[in-house]
Amino acid sequence: MKIIVCIKQVPNTTEIKIDPVTNTLKRDGVPSIINPDDKAALEVALQLKENCGAHVDVVTMGPQQAEVALREALAMGADNAYLLTDRAFAGSDTLATSTIIASAIKKLGADVVLCGRQAIDGDTAQVGPQIAEHLDIPQVTYASQVDYVDGALVVKRQFEDRYQTLRVATPCLVTVLSSAYKPRYMNVADIVAQDQKQVEAITFNDVVVNPEDIGLKGSPTKVKSTATKQFDKQIATYELGAEEAAKLIVDTLKQKHLI
Repeated sequence: MKIIVCIKQVPNTTEIKIDPVTNTLKRDGVPSIINPDDKAALEVALQLKENCGAHVDVVTMGPQQAEVALREALAMGADNAYLLTDRAFAGSDTLATSTIIASAIKKLGADVVLCGRQAIDGDTAQVGPQIAEHLDIPQVTYASQVDYVDGALVVKRQFEDRYQTLRVATPCLVTVLSSAYKPRYMNVADIVAQDQKQVEAITFNDVVVNPEDIGLKGSPTKVKSTATKQFDKQIATYELGAEEAAKLIVDTLKQKHLI
């Protein structure tokens, strides 16, 4: 079984600051990490590798610096890594991004595609399902447990108030919740081994995509503006018992016509 895990290098949102003048993210000095949901998906793949001998490749799209994320994945135990990088890919929204990644997956071949539920820098949860649509394969989203049983995946899917267990034949795509799996640490043997491995670059010339469908030109969604919440520094604090605190909250919400 061949598994492709789609990962994304994202800024660590716990350390992001907002520029008060431009209202944009300050990325300078902010460390980049593998998106948490994607790292959980990688852990699923590595467990399947251990349990049933699967081959695990990792794929990401981004600038050259995204190779750092791929090498971390190799150091965790992935077999091969591919970096989708080209100026023609710049500015792609989720639809254009999924178009490019799906074309690369067709080129590489896969029985199972694993993605994180969503990226912490966008929170759209769109790329995984869009990849499945481009590939015309079944998809299961919001997975909290993934097992391989008798030639098919058995996936436990999380809802707000219940779980759903599905059996899905391969090829298929599954998106994984970060809360479902605790990613392993890099190990010494794989850290040494990844240094001997080549991260293969995949450019526009290596995929079959219409240039009108990628980049800014092929992105139907655009960011019109951004804004940050402005907080009132005049804050009142209270030390109250539970009943008094509850009454104060209710009264305040009524005064603001929120309830």
